[in-house]
Amino acid sequence: MKDNHALNKPVGIWIRVSTEDQAKSESPEHHEERARAYAKSRGWEVKELYNLAGQSGKAVMQNSEARRMIKDVERGHITGLIFSKLARLSRNRRELEDFSDFFKNHDADLISLSEAIDTSTAGGRMFFHLLGVFAQWEREEITERVNASVLTRAKLGKSINGTSPYGYVWKDRKLVIQPEEAAIRRKAYELFLQFRRKGQVAKTLNAAGYRTRKGNIWRDTSIERILNESSAKGVYVFNTMRQTGDWRTELKPESEWGRADCPPIVSEDLWNQVNRIVEEQLKVWKKPGKPPVHLFSGLAHCSCGHKMYVSANSPKYFCRKCCNKIAIVDLESIVREELKNFFGQSEKIAGHLQAADKNLAEKSALLATHQREIQKVREEMHQTHQLYLQKQISGDGFRDLYTPAEERMKQLNAELPKLEAEVDFLKVNKLSADDVLHEANTLHEKWPKLQGPDKRKIVEALIEKVVIGNGEIDITYSCMPTSIEQCKNQQGLGPGCGRSLNHSGLRRPPA
Repeated sequence: MKDNHALNKPVGIWIRVSTEDQAKSESPEHHEERARAYAKSRGWEVKELYNLAGQSGKAVMQNSEARRMIKDVERGHITGLIFSKLARLSRNRRELEDFSDFFKNHDADLISLSEAIDTSTAGGRMFFHLLGVFAQWEREEITERVNASVLTRAKLGKSINGTSPYGYVWKDRKLVIQPEEAAIRRKAYELFLQFRRKGQVAKTLNAAGYRTRKGNIWRDTSIERILNESSAKGVYVFNTMRQTGDWRTELKPESEWGRADCPPIVSEDLWNQVNRIVEEQLKVWKKPGKPPVHLFSGLAHCSCGHKMYVSANSPKYFCRKCCNKIAIVDLESIVREELKNFFGQSEKIAGHLQAADKNLAEKSALLATHQREIQKVREEMHQTHQLYLQKQISGDGFRDLYTPAEERMKQLNAELPKLEAEVDFLKVNKLSADDVLHEANTLHEKWPKLQGPDKRKIVEALIEKVVIGNGEIDITYSCMPTSIEQCKNQQGLGPGCGRSLNHSGLRRPPA
């Protein structure tokens, strides 16, 4: 029969203190000192320390420290394990029973200081299992309280864990815009409308020197996350998912979701337009095709709902379903006249000017963010250099820290002139109503002299769809132009802002 209290008994000390307990001053060091003092009083020899500080008690047997302890018991390196109380070993009843059986099979003991448990006796083993049931009950009760608290806070629109969506920060229990992040997030929407590829948006942001909140490079997954997340349009929806396994999640009932109003970063129309594209891409992924050959390729639709195409060597747009058709030159002539009429309306000019002012403000905000990022990286490089001069980091450490920062500084500096030029351009070309009318007339007069690619840029920037049928043409404008760059003598045509405007003056094509 073994002597459970022999001198020089080789034992290990098990430390598992939750983050919450550490906040209550129950440090791992305190529990270690207590166990060592107990082992010393019994004349036992402490061979190993198994530190699982911060590890959840829900499941511990797969932890690397737990596996190390099991191997030590199996090879006889230790014959006892000391811990402060049963809940520190595990809060999972099944695991506690497994621990008990394992130690019994290897002629080793479990020693709980608070409960005075010794599993070498029948009474100790029964008490061990009984307390294990209570430990699991306590864990499940804590889980229920936490879940109830989360649900209550979500329904009240309060933060659950203090995290905020990209572009925002919690302040006085409300979401407010974080200017630096908001400018980058707004640019992501604009770039996506231009490229329609999340990977290209990430590549462009990275090349400009922008990084995520954690300082990482942008990837298509992170771009998709900030595009899909609804806070950008003014409504933050959270507490929508629950974890069902190590990597599996499921959608919670909508009644458990939380909602919080916040200032929008982009318009709701722009958010909807971007996410419609994302949704369509998820349904059927297609490799990007070649640039359109004809001016209204992809934009011309028949009134029956199908797109219209131009066959090889054909002078007409043609609907394959109902055989509706219109001459290429006739459609271009009508659209040219409609663009002139569209810009000639005073109410449209007012919208144009407002959009131009907003565009200038957004570009100025992005430029300010960019300049602050340059200053931030410059300071980080200076601090790294000082640490190297003070011999606080090695040459290899200096290179590992300084080289990425230097590369990012090059990217930021390369992008800076482009942003400054955009802002300068918008400032110089702030328009009056007379300017708009003049440019509309200029565009109309010089349209025939423009090259095909230039015409296509203007059409893509201004028009979302052209519907042809029943003797009429209906033009849906993708947005109000945001500045003079939409006109023929300007460059850098941007994507539509997503505000669909059905033109009321339908034109009848020539016979």
